[in-house]
Amino acid sequence: MTTSLKRSKGSQSSLRIGTYSFWIKLTTIGAFNIYSNTVESDNNRGYFQLTSDNKWRMVDNDASGTHIQLRTNRLFRDFNAWYHMVVRVDTTQSTNTDRVRLYVNGVQETSFDQTDYPAQNDDLKIFQGGQTNREYINNIYGGSASSPNFYLSHFHYADGQSYGPDTFGSTDATTGEWKINTNPTVTYGNQGFFMFKNDASLNDDSGNSNNWTSDSGTIQKSEDNPSNVFATLNYLASLPNTGASTFTNGNTTSQGTNASYVNGGSTLMMSSGKFYAEMKYVATSNASRCWVGITEDVSEISRINQDVGSLNVIYRSQTGGLNIEGGGENSYGATFTTGDIIGIALDLDNNRLFFSKNGTWQNSGDPTSSTGAITTFTAPASTRNGGWFFASGSDSNAQNNTVSWNFGNGYFGTTAVSSAGTNASNLGIFEYDVPSGYTALCTKGLNE
Repeated sequence: MTTSLKRSKGSQSSLRIGTYSFWIKLTTIGAFNIYSNTVESDNNRGYFQLTSDNKWRMVDNDASGTHIQLRTNRLFRDFNAWYHMVVRVDTTQSTNTDRVRLYVNGVQETSFDQTDYPAQNDDLKIFQGGQTNREYINNIYGGSASSPNFYLSHFHYADGQSYGPDTFGSTDATTGEWKINTNPTVTYGNQGFFMFKNDASLNDDSGNSNNWTSDSGTIQKSEDNPSNVFATLNYLASLPNTGASTFTNGNTTSQGTNASYVNGGSTLMMSSGKFYAEMKYVATSNASRCWVGITEDVSEISRINQDVGSLNVIYRSQTGGLNIEGGGENSYGATFTTGDIIGIALDLDNNRLFFSKNGTWQNSGDPTSSTGAITTFTAPASTRNGGWFFASGSDSNAQNNTVSWNFGNGYFGTTAVSSAGTNASNLGIFEYDVPSGYTALCTKGLNE
């Protein structure tokens, strides 16, 4: 489903000065528009976007020609982290490179392969108001919305103000990481707004009531945010077998697309601690050909056979059996099929693993008391990545199977969990109760 937003824009405080600040998390490679403002036609507009070759680009043009054309040499293809982007515009500046400045995670971007800066005191189309339904998020005038290819958080537009990144973030003195300022002091001007502060509401939190509306699709709130990054399925792990899977819903759903393997491994790795996740078997071309479990090397997922090699521990749909590190199938639990939810509890403090089906732990397992566990798998090999990833897949006889993961966002695809279970760690929302002592696979969970 495509999702885009729109807003009617009134009279601006300034056509020469303004600041955009937003946090963005990418989910796939491809071209898409983040924000655009169009006056009357596709020849009168300003926008910024990610290009098909993974670069950030800003354009401002009208019938007279191009006012701004900037494109980075830097590539943006980290699908596990949030980027903080600040676009600072002030055409009154005497130095052309000061008229448009881009900051990424607090650092000014200076390397561009296209560098057309506006003339001094240029009035820009990206700021112009007075038209209707022409300010867009994830779309552009005369275009069409793309599939949701990114998350957005804390989106500010300051009309008539020039702010640097230190207004919206700061460097953590201990870790050196760039951290979000959740309540910055900002003057928003006439048309400024503050979107996506705490929820999926389309209401403006700046006090201006410059609210947005849906142009297409439905926006969803994610537990994933710049302060706590949750695991998703690793899009890059599919690249050795290009086209084998299609990733959607913020890289939480995987569907096979050819005679190969529905593949997906978590972006975050676990080397110690106790973690819980859920996978829902959404659709099937062959219900007997799905598996779920853990792997030591997520890059192997797109090339493994039905028995998934020697670096994995999996629970198989057709038999309810286990394959442990390539050692053949062992008797285990119940079979599972379309609509079933498989829970995984991984205890790396004791090298124990548990699977549940629709809330019932298999093999009489109890993760809380650590009984009934799968205890035959070994610690991650030091010669590999040194940790484990959650993973799922199907063999070549089930190329159209679809699975959705809930790493704590509270959704399977676009469907919210029916009744959230208890979670003592208070990290993530799951369908079933999270065993005591276990937490979601997220950056805060990894640091507990």
